[in-house]
Amino acid sequence: MLSFIGLGLWDEKDITLKGLEEARKCDKIFAEFYTSKMGVEIEKIEALIGKKVHVLSRQEVEDGRILIEEAKKHRVAFLVPGDPMEATTHVELRIRAIEEGIETKIIHGVSIISASASFAGLQAYKFGRVISIAKPSKGYFPLSPYENLVENIKAGLHSLLLLDIGMRVNEAMEIILEMERIKKEKIIDENSLIVVIARISSQDAIARAGKIKDLINEDFGKPPHSIIVPGKMHFMEAKALIKIANAPEKIIKERGKDYGATGVGSTHSGL
Repeated sequence: MLSFIGLGLWDEKDITLKGLEEARKCDKIFAEFYTSKMGVEIEKIEALIGKKVHVLSRQEVEDGRILIEEAKKHRVAFLVPGDPMEATTHVELRIRAIEEGIETKIIHGVSIISASASFAGLQAYKFGRVISIAKPSKGYFPLSPYENLVENIKAGLHSLLLLDIGMRVNEAMEIILEMERIKKEKIIDENSLIVVIARISSQDAIARAGKIKDLINEDFGKPPHSIIVPGKMHFMEAKALIKIANAPEKIIKERGKDYGATGVGSTHSGL
């Protein structure tokens, strides 16, 4: 058997009771932390479960043979940050296990996708496509995140931006603004409203809303970080950003009756 167990978002206490019970029943425990950075040492997870946890590399997870072969002979737990089925690699691994005749089980964990919305006081069903911001390198500066952001904003939807492991929101803001300079669709600029999310589920978690120009040089502490670009907002969402995420009230009022997200002059729906 191969059980995929979500660890949640921050430390060893985020795992559900069901996930903990399942892990303790398993003969062998594996984990990966390349899809998301958590704020916990592996030793604390081992102490909670009472068993050794073998951390797999990205290559070992994508290859899958270690997990598949062990699951043929033993009851195996595979611990992953967040919810276990959010990563395409994990879905593929489950399909391979099923094709090999291995029983699989999913123990869900708290997801960054739903938690970010609720932490900021936004409505989860009003989010569009989740967008990943990768760290640029020489000859590599993908613009697809910007194109997805444009689609979400035109539809009046909120956008959750998940950042590369270790990336801080300050760097992500610079990347987004550079994308705008390249594409020139006037969809986002330094006056645009965003929400910074840092270390969600931790004791010092942060939700801070404001204009990019007011947040870009602020120190939000260590990652993981993410960003929400609000689309059209219900009046209660706008109030939540003021009361929960400390958005200056004048910024929300600047967006007009539909509380649109961006300060860029445009005729797009939701602006």
